[in-house]
Amino acid sequence: MLVQLASMRDAFAEALLELGAKDKRVVVLGADTSVSIKTSLFGDRYPDRFFNVGIAEANMIGIASGLALAGKIPFVSTYSAFVPGKCLDQIRNAVAYPGLNVKLVSSHGGLTVGPDGASHQTIEDVAAMRAIPRMHVVVPADAPSTKVLVTQAAGVPGPFYIRLSRPSVPTVYSPTADLEVGKAKVLREGSDITLIACGLMVNEAAEAAEALSKERISAEVVDSHTVKPFDAQTVVKSAKKTGAIVTAEEHNVLGGLGGAVAEAVSEAHPVPIVRVGIQDTFGESGEHLELMAKYGLTSKEIVQAARTIVRAR
Repeated sequence: MLVQLASMRDAFAEALLELGAKDKRVVVLGADTSVSIKTSLFGDRYPDRFFNVGIAEANMIGIASGLALAGKIPFVSTYSAFVPGKCLDQIRNAVAYPGLNVKLVSSHGGLTVGPDGASHQTIEDVAAMRAIPRMHVVVPADAPSTKVLVTQAAGVPGPFYIRLSRPSVPTVYSPTADLEVGKAKVLREGSDITLIACGLMVNEAAEAAEALSKERISAEVVDSHTVKPFDAQTVVKSAKKTGAIVTAEEHNVLGGLGGAVAEAVSEAHPVPIVRVGIQDTFGESGEHLELMAKYGLTSKEIVQAARTIVRAR
């Protein structure tokens, strides 16, 4: 089957251009990465609403906070190694604490930054942002869902962190995807085990479910694109239905999606859980597909985890 690949950054840029046309309050800030992130396209069309602050990410957060206080809807964008990597203090105290309407959209999340290596491979950003009160944390699966969720974020008051991937990724959704911030999406019904994923691991979970079906294992697939506020209701409902869960994320298994699932399920309906993700280690330079294979971020690992749980019953 031919897999269609598309860029999350292109989808983000399209969303910004459409938002900018509809609402003059939308402004965009960058830190010398705007050509790469594609936000320069917004600057070309709306130069009076685009601010390149240079390599000064912490300053950029402060400027965005001021713009929000002035009634604007600022979108701050760079690489995740820099936001939140270099300015967690400013995000916490200048954005989240006062509950300002600042949207942080960072590309190059996770290991799939590839050759840039461990210093730029943020494996802890979701956990860090998830722990900040008032912060929404969203990890889209593909380009269409990126456009839908970014557009929705503009209309939801309060701070957001939206994490995008660097490489073009397989398309999971149609351009008219029925998605809602804060609401997990059941992509495939199943009865034996639940596969819960976010980001580019959603496609891996879907492929795993297809492979498991050939072994007569019925897997439910859930896209938990909003890691916070977490949709515990959908997850617990699925846990009660299947009795076991595998989570999958391009992130440290500590503190991210797997942690959110474990917290929700352990309090409401405990079931066996296996967390597929980065096993609390730093990455390294390499091509993104090679890194996913080496660090166990493929459908193969999801299948193995699901098979082990189901057969242990």
